[in-house]
Amino acid sequence: MSEAPTPPNGRRVIHLDGSVDLEHTPDIREVLLNAVALGGDVLVDLSAVTYIDSSGIACLIEALHEARERGAELGLVSVSIQAMRVLELARLDMVFPIHADLASATQALARA
Repeated sequence: MSEAPTPPNGRRVIHLDGSVDLEHTPDIREVLLNAVALGGDVLVDLSAVTYIDSSGIACLIEALHEARERGAELGLVSVSIQAMRVLELARLDMVFPIHADLASATQALARA
């Protein structure tokens, strides 16, 4: 997991990798909520996620809720096949803004 430097547009990009599960979600939750608390939109890159469980999904939902409470957006970017399957099963692909890549996410958020 890593956070890219904040780009000039103020959007933070969090890169998650490997397993997003009960063992790792406390750290992921902290990073996501801190990024949201700093203000502005947050993009979560899931391209390197190989597994995500219900605790990982709950962490993303909490961060989405917090972002929206602050008038910002939390979008998912480059979602791996494994993560997309879980999102689709839970019908969360209809809840989260999901973007093919960072460029399309930046364009979509600029139009919003």
